[in-house]
Amino acid sequence: MSKLPHSESTKMNSNAENWFASWFDTPYYHILYKDRDDKEAQIFMDNIVNYLNLPEEAKILDLACGKGRHSIYLNEMGFDVTGADLSENSIAEAKKFENDKLHFEVHDMREKCSQKYDAILNLFTSFGYFENEEDNFKTLQSIHESLTEYGFAVIDFMNVYTVIENLVATEVKTVDGIDFHIKRNVIDGFIVKDIDFEDNGQNYHFTEKVRALTLEDFERMMEEAGIYLLDTFGDYKLKKFHKKESERLIMLFK
Repeated sequence: MSKLPHSESTKMNSNAENWFASWFDTPYYHILYKDRDDKEAQIFMDNIVNYLNLPEEAKILDLACGKGRHSIYLNEMGFDVTGADLSENSIAEAKKFENDKLHFEVHDMREKCSQKYDAILNLFTSFGYFENEEDNFKTLQSIHESLTEYGFAVIDFMNVYTVIENLVATEVKTVDGIDFHIKRNVIDGFIVKDIDFEDNGQNYHFTEKVRALTLEDFERMMEEAGIYLLDTFGDYKLKKFHKKESERLIMLFK
């Protein structure tokens, strides 16, 4: 994967609505987050699959799958899995792991899928990227419309209450010899992370911007979309959600 020259990095980042399209397609996104806990992710998959009691032949969609770490593990458990993501580079990387029951495709989560799934998983705060609130609503609708009659969907989102309460305003994270200078703010209903770094004599700036959606916000959107919220959890062990202390906001709906 080639590195972006500084001029292109700045240009691509100027469109606030598409920050995720440029940032997620760079190698630096994957470098910064390379220390994600795969064991924790696998425990979550084990727990949620057991909770849903999915049949062995279940078709699962991993929506916003990145390079497919969850998809690959779910496929190893025996399920027929499709991983979908907007990032062409991530999907190209994930396709190296494809088999008869594991497929990856470029897909915009706002659009209804071409087939229906027994379970749709949207993991690791891969929701709320859009500047326009209507696009978040469209995403929920598309998930709902892409489920089979007896299908379930799961959104694993940050718990906005604890994130804002414990927000680290500035930090420097060094990964693979690159010093990532990170600033975090809450601006106009978004949690914004500015990321600056230098590599091979080039300066880079990227922004992550996620709408600070609360459980009440999701409940309002789900009610409007005719979605039934079945349960909420506060961590990957599926403990109950408590807004003042839970690490995550995990929602199960149909």
